[in-house]
Amino acid sequence: MTNGLDTEALRQTMDAVRDKPELAQVAFGIQSEWSGGAHQRATTTAPFQNGEAIAGRTATFAFESDEPTALLGTDKAASPGEYILQALAGCYAVTYASVAAARGIELSSLTLDLQIDFDLQGFLGIDESVRPGAQEIRVDVRAQSPNATTEQLQELTELVQQRSPIRDTLADPVKVTTTLLTDEAR
Repeated sequence: MTNGLDTEALRQTMDAVRDKPELAQVAFGIQSEWSGGAHQRATTTAPFQNGEAIAGRTATFAFESDEPTALLGTDKAASPGEYILQALAGCYAVTYASVAAARGIELSSLTLDLQIDFDLQGFLGIDESVRPGAQEIRVDVRAQSPNATTEQLQELTELVQQRSPIRDTLADPVKVTTTLLTDEAR
């Protein structure tokens, strides 16, 4: 056990994916319902691996989003921008823990401070030259290890940036397909 991860299970997972690359294909989903204004509630759906529902995953999780009142919301939940940061932080945490464990690095602590910047002129349609999406995401990492040097932790940080699926999703263009399903289409 290293960094809270079963290193034998990590090795077995890596071996299984090497032997059967189709096991690397995973998909996650949610179903979201808008409840008015800037508020929505979502529930997770079954995750899939190699086209089949992941066995043993019976739990579903619910989460909500809203905006601060200054941004037209009712401040009942975290904003979608904060969820982006949470997704990146969660992915960084598991990537740090697993890559470090695979390299024999024990983490005694890992703290991530994240910020995301938006320019609302794009969202509001005020300035077409401003993209509606995030302008920048900044991550400050504090990692401590009883058995790794600063140089090894820096190398680990570089590997995390290369291997984090959520960072890659945010940093490189990803195809997003949106389809309107109407009652007529049924």
